[in-house]
Order: sequence, then C-alpha cells, then structure tokens
Amino acid sequence: MKISKLELFHILPRWLILKVETDEGIVGYGEPIVEGNSHTVEAAIKVLESYLIGQDPLKIEHHWQAMYRGGFYRGGPILVSAISGIEQALWDIKGKYYHLPIYEMLGGACRDKIRMYAHCHGDTIEDAVHLALKRKEQGFNAIKIALDGPVQIVDSLAYVNKQVEKLSAIRNAVGTEMDIAIDFHGRVSPAMAIRLAAAFEPYYPMFIEEPCLPENVEAMVKIANSTTIPIATGERLYTKWGFREVIEKQAVSIVQPDLCHAGGIFESKKIAALAETYYGAVAPHNPLGPISLAACIQLDACTPNFLIQEHPTLDDKSDLGHGILKNSFKIEDGYIEIPKSPGLGIEVDEEALKERMYEGDWETPRLYHSDGSIADW
Repeated sequence: MKISKLELFHILPRWLILKVETDEGIVGYGEPIVEGNSHTVEAAIKVLESYLIGQDPLKIEHHWQAMYRGGFYRGGPILVSAISGIEQALWDIKGKYYHLPIYEMLGGACRDKIRMYAHCHGDTIEDAVHLALKRKEQGFNAIKIALDGPVQIVDSLAYVNKQVEKLSAIRNAVGTEMDIAIDFHGRVSPAMAIRLAAAFEPYYPMFIEEPCLPENVEAMVKIANSTTIPIATGERLYTKWGFREVIEKQAVSIVQPDLCHAGGIFESKKIAALAETYYGAVAPHNPLGPISLAACIQLDACTPNFLIQEHPTLDDKSDLGHGILKNSFKIEDGYIEIPKSPGLGIEVDEEALKERMYEGDWETPRLYHSDGSIADW
C-alpha cells in the first residue's frame, strides 16, 4: 500500500481538514491547523507532500522522524502542526487497514468513556452564570471560564474584584459538584497571575490554564509554587522536547498537548507518559473541529493519566461532527463513549463538507490596551 494523494479542505469556522488517499482505496483524515495561519500550514503540507507520495502509510514513526528531523530546522507551530495532521491521517489509515481503533494499537482502552468539559464564556457575569447553569442542565460536571482581557502587567484591584465576582457567582450558581477551570490564556504577567490565583483559591478552581506565556518556564514555576491551584499548560508547546522542561521543573500539574499542534496522537502519548513519571495528568487541548476531537478521544481512551477532555461546545454542534461526519459524537451526562469503529472511529461526509468550505482567511483577533498598545491575546 502506498500514499497516492493529499487533499486539503478549509472548513468554517476556522478549520483545515486533510485527506490522505492510498492506492488501495483506504483513506485517512487529520486536522493540521494553526488558527489564523491555515494557508501557511497548507503550504507546509505541500512541501511535505513530495516526501510522502509513494510511501508506505503504515510506517508512521519513521515518517514522523523523517518529516521532523529530515529538514534540518525543527519544531515550531507551523511544521509540527502540519506533521500532526498528517500523523493523525496515517493512524486513521492504519486502523482501517488492521480493522482496529487507534487506541487498541496503542495499548488498549483504559476506560469506557471520556469525561468532557465545556466552554462557558459570557460578555457579562449574568451571561456567564446563565451559560454555566445551561451546561449543568446539559449534563456536564466541568466547565472552563476565561479571564476578561486585556490585562495590564500590573492591573487594578477593580479588575481583580471583577474576576472574583464572576467566579464567585458561577460557583454559587452551580454548586460544589461542578469543576470550574479558569483560562488565563497567557495574557497575564506572572505578578498578576499570583495575585489572581490567591484571590481565586477560596472557590477551588479545577486548574488555571496558561497563567503566563510558556516561554519562560521559571516564571511558571514561581506561579506554581505560590498557589494550591493546579497549573495547566501546553497548547503552545510542541513535541516532547517542548514539554520536557515544564514537566521536569514541575511548573505544571496538568499537561495540555494539542494533538493538532504538538505532533499528533503518538507524540502526545509520549508527552503524557513524561507527565506520568512526575505524577501529572493530561487534559488535551482542543478548540478545533471534530477530527481533532476524534484524535483526542483515541489518546484519552488509552492513556492512564488522562484527566478530562476539552471541546469548544459550539451551538451548531459542528465541533461534534454535525454537518461534517456521518456519525457525529454524542455527549451524554458529560461523557463520550469510546468508539469501536476502526481508525479514528469516524466517517467524514465530504458532500456535507462542501457546504462549509471557505477561503481559509480567518484571522486571529488582536487585543489592545486603552493606550493603544498591543495586549497579549
């Protein structure tokens, strides 16, 4: 069996889907994307295509090494995201070839179902509380809220009080059985992260995500040592080498590899194993589409230190595959049952895809401070 063709689809709201075909008719799908840079990732895949055509798709680890190490320059979001989507598609092909789900080829299932958490954003505190109660009614027992932005390097007491007021209102509304994670989104300085964490501690957050940007691990270590709240990070780290320092220095309790950015399914399995040696958990990052979710579920199923799975919770349920997959995912009581079908366990509806195709020109929004300067997004 040989790889015969690679095809890309830009899909609303901001996704990029890859289809890898073989000369035996088995096809695989992946989601290679850097949000706001889909055309750049597309170009990277076109470069890698010249290597892949004619290759045996079952030699996944060999091809990963060739794509990552063979070009001299390594790492970064563009290259590794391109590799990630290709790797997902190759695993999909391999699973279909052997008639097995991917998790069966990576050690077998550790659980029967996957715990999910929902996004819970609102323009006002009232909106956030209303949505939190809606999530609870939908069966979720975990949600994630976000800090208001932008945030000054040293911000005011009024800003801190507003964030506490929102968290307090949500906690009072949903009770103590609902876990609440807080996404700092890397938009906060270490000094403000420490102040905010101290103010949030009485409300028992599940974790704080990206309390500061991940480039300076020592800064994150300082934050982690200042609070009892577990720290999570990883959506902007790539490959096991990118995660090594935050794990070794115990800057985080929870790693969040994004399977569309960090190197794919097997690379994220290796990252999870690194975290396991420090008794850490893995909660894969996923603000993307249903193929990304499918890849995450395969990893979650076979990873002993899996904690919880993110998904965007879009109103049209396209993140679960509605209008994209013939067999969309279903969340029941906050869980998704692990699929039994081979490969990624999904069947893409390419006719439906045509209705969601666009030019791929989605841009990351920019944030500005009141003086007109750029703020971290």
